[in-house]
Amino acid sequence: MTYFDHAATTPMHPNVIGVMTEYMKTTFGNPSSIHQYGRQAHEKLEEARQVIAASIHATPNEIIFTSGGTEGDNTAILQTARARQHLGKHLITTQVEHPAVLEAMHHLQEEGFDVTYLPVNTEGELTAQQVQQALREDTILVSVMFANNETGNLYPIKEIGDVLREHQAYFHTDAVQAYGKYPIDVTALGIDLLSISAHKINGPKGVGFLYQKQTIVLPPLFHGGEQEAKRRAGTENLISILGMAEAVKIMREYSFEERQDQYAGFTKYLLAQLDQAAICYHVNGSMNRLSHVVNLSFPGVANDLLLMHLDLAGFAISTGSACTAGTVHPSHVLEAMYGKGDPYISSAIRMSFGLENTQSEVERFSQILINTILRLKK
Repeated sequence: MTYFDHAATTPMHPNVIGVMTEYMKTTFGNPSSIHQYGRQAHEKLEEARQVIAASIHATPNEIIFTSGGTEGDNTAILQTARARQHLGKHLITTQVEHPAVLEAMHHLQEEGFDVTYLPVNTEGELTAQQVQQALREDTILVSVMFANNETGNLYPIKEIGDVLREHQAYFHTDAVQAYGKYPIDVTALGIDLLSISAHKINGPKGVGFLYQKQTIVLPPLFHGGEQEAKRRAGTENLISILGMAEAVKIMREYSFEERQDQYAGFTKYLLAQLDQAAICYHVNGSMNRLSHVVNLSFPGVANDLLLMHLDLAGFAISTGSACTAGTVHPSHVLEAMYGKGDPYISSAIRMSFGLENTQSEVERFSQILINTILRLKK
């Protein structure tokens, strides 16, 4: 099997597995305990916090360890809205967010909040001007993802941050897909809250972090113990946190530019082969996107059938977000771009590359993809 679905999850790096395995044997203490085992665990926990904070140019006390992107998104959105509703009940997001954001917003609407869902154009693009025009005096939160998980589109985070610098609204971004593939400086970008998940950067599942600007005070989503400076109750998942920190160290060893150039080369080769074979296709998304994600539609070819044939041929790809896999619902991202029922939606597949992928794999995939499409069209 060849794995081309890194936007859904990534395989754990061997070094991450090694570090986690070693710490399972040696560092089993509870970081909240005051004896030697607890102090040792606490020391490792804070070392990991420092590594992770440095990766986004934050300070360690601004990092809250979570169970992943969904918890981070829910904490940032639900707790900001509830804590600041005395200042207003208007929230802004987009139509193409991850379900962890959209469902949190829907829940807040049921509580009486007013949510504006910004549309995108046919290339999935959004502008900072749209955010500015939607702002009201009673807007308390703007949540716009850093990069889209289905198309790879990058959004104007710095420009939105600049728009919000003189406004009361907090700025949250779901950076799960962009982290590790694009440089992030939370201060320069004007970000107040940022959500990350470790399993997108060759780390373990079930762990992530929420960056919360040190001037922001929010009530915890979970109630119980006083872990994470009373911001997130529950004994920290220490072994997974240490695995995440190791994944961050590995991530920082690679040049962002070199990796993006490599992935862009994969896509360029794939599209060139499709052109040479006279295969009709459409690229879903804009030119301003993360290069490890490529979303293509093949009009006249059902994407579920194409995915099944490619899986049998040894290639793991996707039809969109892993969080909606196994359902019959069409992509809400592509629906926002094209409208419901558009043929591009039912014929779209997503390939997403990662550290272990090679040019020879892309070459083999390109030929099998072409042969499969030609066979299915017959």
